[in-house]
Amino acid sequence: MPRFTSATAFLLSVCCFSFPALANEAQQASDHIEPEPSVNQQSQPLVSGTEWMIATANAYASQAGADILRQGGSAVDAMITAQLILGLVEPQSSGIGGGGFLVYWDNDKHQMTTFDGRETAPFAATPRLFQDNQGQPLKFYDAVIGGRSVGTPGTIKLLWRSHQQYGKLPWKTLFLPAIKLAKEGFIVSPRLAAMVENDAKNLRRYPETKAYFFDAQGKPLQAGNKLVNNAYSNTLRQVADYGPKAFYQGDIARDIVNTVQNAEGNPGVLNTMDLASYSVKQREPICAPYRQYKICGMGPPSSGALTLGQILAMLNHYPLDKLGADNVKSWQLIGDASRLAFADRGRYMADSDYVPMPVRGLLDPNYLAERAKLLDGNKALTQVKAGMPPWNHANNRASDEAIELPSTSHLSIVDKEGNVVSLTSTIENRFGSRLMVRGFLLNNELTDFSFRSQIDGIPVANRIEPGKRPRSSMTPTIVMKNNQPVLTIGSPGGSQIIGYLAKTLVAYIDWGMDLQQAINLPNMNNRFGTFELEKNTSAAEWVPKLEKLGYKTQIKDLNSGIQAISIAPNQLIGAADPRREGKVISQ
Repeated sequence: MPRFTSATAFLLSVCCFSFPALANEAQQASDHIEPEPSVNQQSQPLVSGTEWMIATANAYASQAGADILRQGGSAVDAMITAQLILGLVEPQSSGIGGGGFLVYWDNDKHQMTTFDGRETAPFAATPRLFQDNQGQPLKFYDAVIGGRSVGTPGTIKLLWRSHQQYGKLPWKTLFLPAIKLAKEGFIVSPRLAAMVENDAKNLRRYPETKAYFFDAQGKPLQAGNKLVNNAYSNTLRQVADYGPKAFYQGDIARDIVNTVQNAEGNPGVLNTMDLASYSVKQREPICAPYRQYKICGMGPPSSGALTLGQILAMLNHYPLDKLGADNVKSWQLIGDASRLAFADRGRYMADSDYVPMPVRGLLDPNYLAERAKLLDGNKALTQVKAGMPPWNHANNRASDEAIELPSTSHLSIVDKEGNVVSLTSTIENRFGSRLMVRGFLLNNELTDFSFRSQIDGIPVANRIEPGKRPRSSMTPTIVMKNNQPVLTIGSPGGSQIIGYLAKTLVAYIDWGMDLQQAINLPNMNNRFGTFELEKNTSAAEWVPKLEKLGYKTQIKDLNSGIQAISIAPNQLIGAADPRREGKVISQ
């Protein structure tokens, strides 16, 4: 491992408009939202294979995807089958009523690409969509529950577009496992049962959702129950037979729109034109250097690859391998690098199709070297501001206060041809908008926009606009070395995703941990100044040391759900996060 010289000590004062109160407001709001329940599981051992491997958030999905790989299907084929299963067995996290991002390595062409299947704002959306009559932001759940928060779903188009380019087996074949499982029923997991119970009040609000998640006596689903979803089976059969037009046009589209527009108490503005005109966008990946690697992922409207890239690029100036995992200086560096990156994220990052963004400037080596110098003190940074990256455009932007919650899913796949999938998908909040139509839940993705469109006349980059995609923190990642993929990784977790991946990559690359050890390492994130430490882990032992450096601390649930596969010649090694219900299968 090469050695790196610590940057010289001085504080760089960075000018530009600063709205620290907004970050505090977002932090406080997210702290009052009930966390996802943990499911206690023993850590799984590393899984090895030589031909192919799949790691998803649920054993049903992993097994179905593995069966596709055994049949000679591609990584994308297995991804499609697994995602359709995930939408059935963990509907709180993702599904065909939501969207996602795919990072894909084509081993034959030696090329990486990304697919943007993010939801879009309806054409009828206005800047006041999430504001009350006085122009003040709505309370979060007043915006989420119902039709107001529903964006145009992108998952089906994402699966279709990637299959058109990289699929091997027939489209219809890939739907059969989910169609069968929905019709015959699946066993409700402890995690799903716990989440239904915890969200019972919201899930009972709308008749179709209530009928699915509760019995005739109003009792919520119990772990071990068999759950049948004939409506979902029928929906998938139509899409299997007729392709995405069955979803985006005709009866399914009309039912989605009617459900959104007639949601009692909180109707939305989605219409059939939004669905009919939706398209997936194929984009260039965003890559940033770290040690001898390149960390590649999804660009805007995701903030994931940019923010993760900034964190690691700043850490690149410090010898974390020498410092080690048990040194508070390591966590000071990681925490404050994250805070600096999140300040830039809140100021600049949004859908670049709508808002000019300094993408190159945010990853400019000289800019990040200067930002890295801020980390060289012996105390927590007392003030964190967005920087001024090099940019040929006006950069008068107000900082964002959008809240992004952690109900998401991730899967990683490598097929026998060496093609690599890293897919993160979501419906945003747990159970999305709580609206169910034809057996699937609709997203609440529009609440990933800032509820404010401007601050004191200064526009917010991530404001809602017709057709725009809300900023995301989903960070599906492929790590490259010598122009070859060596790791596919990702996690659910809302804006905490970025910190989960930063910790895991540092532990794996710098601290010599194996993939499972790196994932299992307690999560310790810092986005806005408070060090968030994972509940019921040894992270709590860091409280006095971190507070001595000047940090506020908070012990809370930080339930990452990392699925990762390391890739070497004739050797695949996979690991699943023990905090959720992930499963790795290989051959």
